[in-house]
Amino acid sequence: MYFKVGGRELEYLKSKDPKLGAVIDRIGPLRRPVNPDLFSSVVCCIVGQQISGRVQEVICGRIADACGGIEPESLGRLSAGEIRRFGVSYKKAENIRAFSEKVLSGELDLNRVGRMPDDEVIRTLTALPGVGLWTAEMILLFTLRRPDVLSFGDLGIHRGMRMVYRHRAIGRDLFERYRRRLSPCGSAASLYFWEVAGGAIPELTDPAPRRKQAPRAV
Repeated sequence: MYFKVGGRELEYLKSKDPKLGAVIDRIGPLRRPVNPDLFSSVVCCIVGQQISGRVQEVICGRIADACGGIEPESLGRLSAGEIRRFGVSYKKAENIRAFSEKVLSGELDLNRVGRMPDDEVIRTLTALPGVGLWTAEMILLFTLRRPDVLSFGDLGIHRGMRMVYRHRAIGRDLFERYRRRLSPCGSAASLYFWEVAGGAIPELTDPAPRRKQAPRAV
């Protein structure tokens, strides 16, 4: 399953923002894989904090292979120590265990969460141990496929925006101006900023000041 952008979203963004419109014309339609299962998405987001995407993928694969999938019933039978053996820290294992227990007990109804407005989803998810604002926003986009997610906390989006709009830095006020301009198609815009940040248009460089390197010892 994919998050696809094209048609009306792209025409809207192009009408609102000529600079981003030129990027859209250059790159063309995009799609990104999504995981529509909210439980496994939260678990893998907890696993993936402060590690590479490749390591996250390996650990989540281990969990799925050992448990026959990433589901509350299978993880709820494991202790934090057993979860830790998949390759996560004890703190992450405790957070995964606590999340599984909330779902199994009915304290957290994931079907209900999936029907909540964006701001309520964020409040609900960030109340879970180990889930921060950026994680909740990524779940909104890549699990619930919400159309208007543009994360101030995402470094790749900041880089892409600097490259498209030629700013040395983008503070909160400037970011919010762009967010309002691109709403309600912020998710589609996010995908293009990530593409630009990843080098999709080679001549677009990052105008952010380079950090000074410490002099080498001789």
